Amino acid sequence: MIRFYAWPTPNSRKVSILLEELGLPYDTISVDIGKDQQFASEFLAISPNNKIPAIHDLHTDQRIFESAAIMIYLADRHGRFLPSDDPARSDVLQWLMWQMGGLGPIAGQAHHYLKFNPGASDYAAERLSKELARLYGVLDRQLAGNDFVAGAYSIADMAIWPWVSRHEWHQVDLGDYPNVRRWYQAIAERPQVFRGYHVPHDAGAIPVG
Repeated sequence: MIRFYAWPTPNSRKVSILLEELGLPYDTISVDIGKDQQFASEFLAISPNNKIPAIHDLHTDQRIFESAAIMIYLADRHGRFLPSDDPARSDVLQWLMWQMGGLGPIAGQAHHYLKFNPGASDYAAERLSKELARLYGVLDRQLAGNDFVAGAYSIADMAIWPWVSRHEWHQVDLGDYPNVRRWYQAIAERPQVFRGYHVPHDAGAIPVG
């Protein structure tokens, strides 16, 4: 059994989607970041950086924070969605790191300036919009002729998809990125993704691409 500490954010959804895809039993503990529950001492014992998501694998007594680290751990432990040998493994990991180092941080800042604080900084809004357009273009080119970002469906797709699911917050029209749109819609149709999207609670309909 896995204890999964989560809130309905893209980073949490990466892990909940993987848990659903692996068919693993897990208990979800809601950590309401709007109420600063991530700073509670009991959560600090699981996640030293006070960030969700985090897991406690009761089978191994392993506690892991950082979404990519969790995904690599689970995929390796269960032998699915992350190849064990190169070059296929490196292909998946480089796109996972692309999300962690590029799309995620930029999109997160875009949520702050474009969604929640419009007009706070024209400079920040313009810079983030341009970089998001570039990143969506990178993804669109990678998906040209490829069903998924690194060959077969993998943790890289599961990591990227929840951020793209907030394309409306990014003020991005997926019609401008037809390969991303095709990929996004195909993944959205997976029942495991639907279930993972609504952890720890119903978050409304998945945005249409």
